[in-house]
Amino acid sequence: MKKFYLILCILGILLPYWQFLSWIAENGPAFDALIREAIGSRISAFAWLDVIVAAIALLGFILYEGRRHNIRRLWLPILGTCAVGVSFGLPLFLFMREVQLSKGS
Repeated sequence: MKKFYLILCILGILLPYWQFLSWIAENGPAFDALIREAIGSRISAFAWLDVIVAAIALLGFILYEGRRHNIRRLWLPILGTCAVGVSFGLPLFLFMREVQLSKGS
């Protein structure tokens, strides 16, 4: 599972940032345009609200499970979730959890 989670970590950074950096290259660092496009329709607002709720749930999961399993450096998946998204933070935390659980075996 560790390799699987690492592959997902890589994809979780590359795929979203591929689109984001392409958008930045086309539009520049126009924060107002970014927000306008992100919530420009009900379906995009739906997707963003879904992601925000999932990220909040993930942060709670990271803190709870991380403490329960004595996982060090919990700030890494928290930062990864905030800086990249759930697509990176979740597989990173699951990787770290697998590493910690394998130490106990």
